[in-house]
Amino acid sequence: MTRRTVRIAMNGVTGRMGYRQHLVRSLLAIREQGGLDLGDGDVLWPEPVLVGRREHALRAIADRHGLTEISTDLDAVLADDTIDVYFDAQVTSARVEALKKAVAAGKHLYTEKPTATDLAGALELARLAAAAGIKHGVVQDKIFLPGLLKLKRLIDGGFFGEILSVRGEFGYWVFEGDWQEAQRPSWNYRAEDGGGIVVDMFPHWEYVLHELFGRVTSVTAQVATHIPRRWDEDGKPYEATADDAAYGVFGLEGGAIAQINSSWAVRVNRDELVEFQVDGTHGSAVAGLRNCRVQHRSATPKPVWNPDLPVTESFRDQWQEIPDNTEFDNGFKAQWELFLRHVALDEPYHWDLLAGARGVQLAELGLRSSAEGRRIDVPELAL
Repeated sequence: MTRRTVRIAMNGVTGRMGYRQHLVRSLLAIREQGGLDLGDGDVLWPEPVLVGRREHALRAIADRHGLTEISTDLDAVLADDTIDVYFDAQVTSARVEALKKAVAAGKHLYTEKPTATDLAGALELARLAAAAGIKHGVVQDKIFLPGLLKLKRLIDGGFFGEILSVRGEFGYWVFEGDWQEAQRPSWNYRAEDGGGIVVDMFPHWEYVLHELFGRVTSVTAQVATHIPRRWDEDGKPYEATADDAAYGVFGLEGGAIAQINSSWAVRVNRDELVEFQVDGTHGSAVAGLRNCRVQHRSATPKPVWNPDLPVTESFRDQWQEIPDNTEFDNGFKAQWELFLRHVALDEPYHWDLLAGARGVQLAELGLRSSAEGRRIDVPELAL
């Protein structure tokens, strides 16, 4: 067996997502399984180098997991010829400059989204990376979730017939921070710091819709700041300047319509924090993070509207659960493995910076649609 080490500079691991999903549940999980099997006796071994501004926080994480390399000097890390990949999970406002430096240093890139604060910046990154000849990827984790993998299995198998519509519900109540601690950082609610549910979630909806149902061709959105006053991590009140809810209608290539509600000011009355209902001529499905239920046209009941009589049946019981039929790995880890195989073996990989730019584009146009009160076409992007 030959072990090939890939050294990965990880910027932003002191944040919740960077630490839990990318470091612990992805790269460290790959190490715990003995590395990434590349075939022919080769194993890829990821070696994280933790980068950030707070040395004590980096040191605490390194000590906790038996890692040895940390740095608060990004420029020095990028100048290190032994670093193969740069990963970024910082706040969006700090991301573009760091990614540009990594491109200039010739490092392969893997980054959280949104990749930039506006479309012009996202496209510039994609073009710089293409010109530099480096490999680049953007985290698009939700298409690797078990529920959506089951949904894709149904689509690929022709279960739906003609797909007519997609309805998505996402969100939960994020506490204001005064009488209970908020579950999300305060910068999420400040537009000047890159916050807002549109810039956070529309990039997700873009790749989910694009990958499963077809390219988004139009957007109509209404955004809101339902909770205008919140309290930060120090218990100090602040005015929320970013949207905390967005209600979008998306036209899809091929004619299907998607409606997706996103809110941090909604109490959950569904089985999972995100659910998508897909209706087609031959059947329907409801997919969440892990589960997926279906109702084929041959088993569809005939509801009759009658407000004078109580409901005598459970509509949820009329759906059939889709079995796992396989073992599903963590979605972040699954995409990391694909990207690392892309770096090591040049295997195909299309979740790149141009795909990331599509997400930024949809968020930008969604905000514009809401501000102007109209439907806006979504042009196809190219380098």
